Amino acid sequence: MSKKSVASVDCEIPGSLSEFIAFDSRRSLLDWDIILFNPSITEYTFSHSRYQGKPSLDDDRSFRLREITDHWRQQLSDAFRAGKTIFVILSDLQEVFIDTGRREYSGTGRNRQTTRIVSEYNNYKSVPIELTVTPSEGKGIELTRAGTLLADYWREFAKYSAHKVLIEGKLGEPFFVTKSGQKIVGSLIQHRETGGNIILLPYLDLWSDSFYEEKEVKKKGKATAQAEQDERPEIEFVWTKAGNTFGHKLLNCIVEIDRALRETSSTTPAPDWAGVSEYALPRETEIRNTLLNVEADLEKLQKTKDELKTKILEEGFPRRLLYEKGPALEAAIVHALKTIGFRAAPYRDSESEFDVVFESEEGRLLGEAEGKDSKPISIEKLRQLEMNIHEDFEREGVDQMAKGVLFGNAFRLQPIEKRGEYFTDKCKTAAARSGTALVRTSDLFRIVQYLSNNSDDEYARLCRKAIVDSKGEVVVFPDVPVTTPVIVDGTDKTT
Repeated sequence: MSKKSVASVDCEIPGSLSEFIAFDSRRSLLDWDIILFNPSITEYTFSHSRYQGKPSLDDDRSFRLREITDHWRQQLSDAFRAGKTIFVILSDLQEVFIDTGRREYSGTGRNRQTTRIVSEYNNYKSVPIELTVTPSEGKGIELTRAGTLLADYWREFAKYSAHKVLIEGKLGEPFFVTKSGQKIVGSLIQHRETGGNIILLPYLDLWSDSFYEEKEVKKKGKATAQAEQDERPEIEFVWTKAGNTFGHKLLNCIVEIDRALRETSSTTPAPDWAGVSEYALPRETEIRNTLLNVEADLEKLQKTKDELKTKILEEGFPRRLLYEKGPALEAAIVHALKTIGFRAAPYRDSESEFDVVFESEEGRLLGEAEGKDSKPISIEKLRQLEMNIHEDFEREGVDQMAKGVLFGNAFRLQPIEKRGEYFTDKCKTAAARSGTALVRTSDLFRIVQYLSNNSDDEYARLCRKAIVDSKGEVVVFPDVPVTTPVIVDGTDKTT
């Protein structure tokens, strides 16, 4: 068994013979000798929004996709320059539209139109090679004369291979072509100085049903009144004999390919004395100076990138209204109330502590916030709110009893559309008796989402009024003036 270490990104050598790394991981690839890389963005291709027949990602998922793609492109580039051998499985071309972050505006107030600028993106952005990729499926593949280096590999794995894409660009030495048309479907790119290798392989089926099987495993569960629930069967996937055999053959093949490539391209590392200025060539010095300038620019860009990341976190702060609890939820509520036009802040002194006290020309209010993982807001929090209102009224300088508002983020870990009633029946009955307003924090988010990009004082006033005028029921806010996306001049436009 070879001592070469192998990492596989978003794929795995059957038999668990490689170190599996998820595509969303931020791992470095410099710890391994050989890397198997599958450029798949499957989890980013599921989107309710579509543009020109392709998934159109929102700004958050667009940012995350660009970030993780840039990470792998840089990691693969670093590994290549460090002399590693990288096998890239040429899987299906996956195309999406991503949010560029640019907006165009027209109109004012409720007639304001926002145009969201999107651009095309695909899974091959993670590969550090200038590639033009065209979808094309077929089994007809043959080795080129240069590709005989992979003859043993192809003899073993041709039946598990297919071409999913045709490739063009800076491809080095073509290794695989279609039998008809001689289109390139695999190649070898080598680093002249470090001996690093990138091998673009036709798609290899590592996920064949014959490689694994389901196995039922009984595991002890938590104590329960029903004896039959004391043990719960779970399903595990185990490698079959065929899978283990395939995996060992594949591992041996890629290790042998790595060895052969190193023998044919072995170079002697430059000793320290050879790098002194006396032996520098004119163009080398010029290029080195250019590199220093580029690195300085990159440092500035990295600083700008870090600042933009911080700004993104700040701009995304209101989303905590959808999923947070405790102090984080309270802070998001204070921010939302300020956005609506209230003067709002938490109150704390040596004797009292209130989640939020807020007021405007419409009235003075005191709020209590509660987030629940998987259940509605109960009456207990309402009792606490009542106590706080009386405690607040007893304070010196307060001559008006505040209106109570209970902010609830029920079922906070579930998607909004799958949540049940935010408040229990008892909570609603008690709220009706005391005149307490019940506010769903997810409703607040929609309001903040609109007002953060639109100057609409009248709409903000109506939202404040809805809370102040509530007579002990769940507050019904005026509809957010947002319309559906339409396509205008090649952009995704929201009116």
